[in-house]
Amino acid sequence: MMAAQNYFRENTMTTGMWCVAAAWLLPFVWAMLSKMGRRYDNARPRDPVPDGWQLRANWAQANAWEAFAPFAAALLIAQFVHAPQQTIDLLALAFIGFRIAHGLAYVADKPSLRSTMWLGGAACVAGLFVIAARA
Repeated sequence: MMAAQNYFRENTMTTGMWCVAAAWLLPFVWAMLSKMGRRYDNARPRDPVPDGWQLRANWAQANAWEAFAPFAAALLIAQFVHAPQQTIDLLALAFIGFRIAHGLAYVADKPSLRSTMWLGGAACVAGLFVIAARA
């Protein structure tokens, strides 16, 4: 019975892994926001976005894509080397929180807050690499 319990525990999506899925979805949220309230032509999805909050939402989308790969890599490396799961999950949840706040600050045109939230997310990625190195 114990072997079956270990098998299922080791082959289950962790909170951190769900956070990778959430991080992958964030750029789509900012992209949809950038298209709201304006005439959108699906035949030309990359037409320039007007100025203002929609343009900032588009920039948040681009930044979210840039942040996704390092986060996913760091999290998966930490999982692979069996770093402490509770720490992985905590850093992953903090990353998602920072990235949501980053996008909201971007859209709201709060550059200092946005940069602080970006730094928080980057620190979470660095933390994942550190705990992986210590595992």
